[in-house]
Amino acid sequence: MPEVIKREIITLSEVKKILETIPMDEMDQIQRWTFDYSKKFSKVDYEPAKVMVDRLVAEGDLTPEESVELVNVMPRSIEELRAFTFGWKKLIVTEKLEKIKSILLSKNENNGDEQLQSKVES
Repeated sequence: MPEVIKREIITLSEVKKILETIPMDEMDQIQRWTFDYSKKFSKVDYEPAKVMVDRLVAEGDLTPEESVELVNVMPRSIEELRAFTFGWKKLIVTEKLEKIKSILLSKNENNGDEQLQSKVES
């Protein structure tokens, strides 16, 4: 069994990028399932996801774990964001939630909703 050097929470797009470096015929079954899942459910590309996580930590006062969770799910409304904050047992004021929402929706300015919709449909 390989030695664990470092544990770090990463987005689905990062998982996808890492697994893309492994040839399909060299992947084990778990890696293939994980790669397939990451292709189907990652909602943003690697670079924009990394920027969003950094911005959510810096500007949204969220932990890296909370930021990654939001980037993986990409909630689009304040009500959807509140579902996450209730789960985290955090009370976040509406102004801060608006800031978090604007960071999450900023990726749509660069990539367009069509790309998100096509990933969801495939």
